[in-house]
Amino acid sequence: MPPSNLRWSVSTGLKDWLNRDCREGWRDASTAPPLGGWRRWFDYEHSIWLIFIGFWVLQPYMDHQPLRYWILLFLAIGLFVPFYLLAHFAPPRTRRFWVIAMFILAMVYVPINQSSWGIYIFIAASFPEISESTNTVIGLLLLQCGAIVAQSWFFHLSAWTWSMGLGMSLLIGMNRLRMEQKHRADAKLRMAHEEIEQLAKTAERERIARDMHDVLGHSLSLIVLKSELAGRLLDSQPSRAALEIAEIETAARQALAEVRKTITGYRSEGFASELTRAAQVLKTAGVRLNKPAQAPYLTPRHEATLSLVLREAVTNIVRHADASECSIEVFSEQDRTQLVIADDGRGDIRQEGNGLRGMRERVQELGGSLSLESSRGTRLHIELPQFRESHELPAEVLEP
Repeated sequence: MPPSNLRWSVSTGLKDWLNRDCREGWRDASTAPPLGGWRRWFDYEHSIWLIFIGFWVLQPYMDHQPLRYWILLFLAIGLFVPFYLLAHFAPPRTRRFWVIAMFILAMVYVPINQSSWGIYIFIAASFPEISESTNTVIGLLLLQCGAIVAQSWFFHLSAWTWSMGLGMSLLIGMNRLRMEQKHRADAKLRMAHEEIEQLAKTAERERIARDMHDVLGHSLSLIVLKSELAGRLLDSQPSRAALEIAEIETAARQALAEVRKTITGYRSEGFASELTRAAQVLKTAGVRLNKPAQAPYLTPRHEATLSLVLREAVTNIVRHADASECSIEVFSEQDRTQLVIADDGRGDIRQEGNGLRGMRERVQELGGSLSLESSRGTRLHIELPQFRESHELPAEVLEP
């Protein structure tokens, strides 16, 4: 974040100190409402420091200097105030010129009025406004200190003037630099947190998209198949067609319920129920399921993942495989659970679609692996780690 966005507030700093807030009065000006009219140039947060200009009258007053010195004083103040405000509020690319203008004014006026040495403090505090580089700011502070020493030697300024000019320039300049660095580090940390939060939101949106694809893809495929079957039976077997239409309504209502469950964070009834539904879909599509399945004990997250993977795989078989037989196997070996889904369809899968890509992402999120063979039919092999116990499902679960 550029230094032009950094704003320090006395009132905010006091509140942060009382509340033990680590921001110490610093705020990002880009998130604050813009100031309008005269407040843009004379806001409290920056103009408050201009009260120290009052010390400039000490030497003219104490030495009872003639009128021309008072005229020079008011002329110097009239030049310094806009220089200082422009160094903080002007566009960032022009602020350096106003800091240089303040420095030239100090070189000219401090020898005339040594009580105005405080102008060096304003200049030192403005250096972080014109550069984010730590080395540059330190170099400018040292350059200013060298100029103060040279000015004091050439004009024979008092020890008080040059010592306070040197000491306070270094103290205020380095303190301001430290606060700027701290604020930039905090800003980078906030940006990192925002980026992580954005990535988490993106991942969540992708997960929801996969869930909706898996749920609706399966249900709509079943509805399409039954609709086509009902259309073919409408003339020859009206009663059978009516039955298929009733099942279409049931499937549509079930799909709506599943969408609602997905949105509210609920999952399916379980892997066993998904196996039963898979068998029904395969039978409707004319695909024979020739092997029973065994289901191990699954944690809720793993069960939801395998259920959705199974649903997507069966949907792909019905839509694209043109298969006549299909097998589903689930078994556990050495703390690893494996799901194998194979068919005798056309195979030859050359590019992953959204469904297969979604399955792979789900499995990889759990530390598992997914492999695909499609030389003779299609064989999908999913392996997940860290399952501890299993129980067998009866073979009837796959019987329609």
